[in-house]
Amino acid sequence: METGGNSLPSGPDGVKRKVLYFYDPEVGNYYYGQGHPMKPHRIRMTHALLAHYGLLQHMQVHKPVPARDRDLCRFHADDYVNFLHNVTPETQQDQLRQLKRFNVGEDCPVFDGLFSFCQTYAGGSIGGAVKLNHGFCDIAINWAGGLHHAKKCEASGFCYVNDIVLAILELLKQHQRVLYVDIDIHHGDGVEEAFYTTDRVMTVSFHKFGDYFPGTGDIRDIGYSKGKYYSLNVPLDDGIDDESYHYLFKPIISKVMEVFRPGAVVLQCGADSLSGDRLGCFNLSIKGHAECVKFMRSFNVPLLLLGGGGYTIRNVARCWCYETGVALGVEVDDKMPQHEYYEYFGPDYNLHVSPSNMENKNSRQLLLEIRNKLLDNLSKLEHAPSVQFQEREPDTELPEVLMKIRMMEMRDGTLIRTWILMRTVSSSFQVE
Repeated sequence: METGGNSLPSGPDGVKRKVLYFYDPEVGNYYYGQGHPMKPHRIRMTHALLAHYGLLQHMQVHKPVPARDRDLCRFHADDYVNFLHNVTPETQQDQLRQLKRFNVGEDCPVFDGLFSFCQTYAGGSIGGAVKLNHGFCDIAINWAGGLHHAKKCEASGFCYVNDIVLAILELLKQHQRVLYVDIDIHHGDGVEEAFYTTDRVMTVSFHKFGDYFPGTGDIRDIGYSKGKYYSLNVPLDDGIDDESYHYLFKPIISKVMEVFRPGAVVLQCGADSLSGDRLGCFNLSIKGHAECVKFMRSFNVPLLLLGGGGYTIRNVARCWCYETGVALGVEVDDKMPQHEYYEYFGPDYNLHVSPSNMENKNSRQLLLEIRNKLLDNLSKLEHAPSVQFQEREPDTELPEVLMKIRMMEMRDGTLIRTWILMRTVSSSFQVE
């Protein structure tokens, strides 16, 4: 159970996946402000590595279609989206009450192009879900996405729009069950909260727990009502290394895949869990982090890979470049090719960096207790939940097929798409 996922066919089919990658050349121009640890420039650095390693030629490369207000409002409150759409650095002083109400300010500053930035990263994640739903790829990648802290009515932890929730809602149009796995060092609180009372989405978060942002993610937080036992939290301490991490990750995820049987998986690959991160305190190597991607890929289930945290930006670019290679089944050289950001990676100019000698505060006894507790929780789910037939919501439209769809609708005189019934309960988005 701990050594691998479901067996895959041998030969080329066992290695290759059809991968689709979203990238907007403008994304690296957005700037949170001087001294702010979140730097979208890391996405541009990642892309440069992908280009110079020759990985782009193995994928479909798409510029994301910006998410529209109505797309964002499938989860977020109308007035919050309207605020993000209209606030600017010049006008923010006139909107102090709303800034406080929507938690926009220090951690989540107003900067030039804020709403366009939100549209871009959310558009990539929603677009990836649409492409997976239509069977156009096996794996979709949006390294600009993965902003897991944003709530229905407020920004949080450098995140304004929760692209992950929006992507999962899109996947639920096609799949009865969707699994969300989060390997960012911070708890995936915004995603967990959105799906806390449904059995159609399981959330599994591996994170630092204790005196650490956002302060949530206790092992005892397991979901509520129909969602009971469909939220899994794996609380970790400082210095966790590759071996200890996989001691938990592989058996827990294997059991999740066995009992929940998701139709699609979303993996948030926050790179702040790497050794040496500016805001992190874990000790994972890039290969150890990427082993989680490799393991999820081995189940051969439609997979959406998203970015997230990561504040030592040279290591973020290294990590997501290597993980793109893992998605493709292509091993990339450790020696880095010359490229426009080469000077960031000195003095060794290698793709991989060694973990530090920091103390691993996660004892084997503690890990065993966490593992046994979570496996026991999963044992309470005897089989994948049954879902009654429901009408299905229309697919978010693919621009390249939109005209063709409309022509078919006009010709047939009927709608070729159906609707799924969803409703909002309190601050969570409840999926029936």
